[in-house]
Amino acid sequence: MRKNTILILIVGMLFPSLIYAGEIYGTIREGGKAVTKGIKVEVVSPAKTYTAQTDAYGSYRLYVVEKGKCMLKVYYKGQTPLFMVYSYDKSTRYDLSLESKDGKYSLKRK
Repeated sequence: MRKNTILILIVGMLFPSLIYAGEIYGTIREGGKAVTKGIKVEVVSPAKTYTAQTDAYGSYRLYVVEKGKCMLKVYYKGQTPLFMVYSYDKSTRYDLSLESKDGKYSLKRK
């Protein structure tokens, strides 16, 4: 028990943003299929920009320190569709779908 407490304190001292960060995660799909690995995803808060990439299943995961309204951007096929997200103390899932209309992509929540 004491070892676990010490480990948690050490992690908290080395990586305090992970303890207090709100996790934003989910999947991105197009036409019912997951997007490819390596698609850049950004969450822009008023103070900072957080970046991740999708994995082989179209999943992404970011830890955002600030709480409140943020903008999620997906860099896909030369375009950057946007979607408003919210960062909280706890994890928040945003499963998104890329939709194309007249050659322009947009993001919709599933």
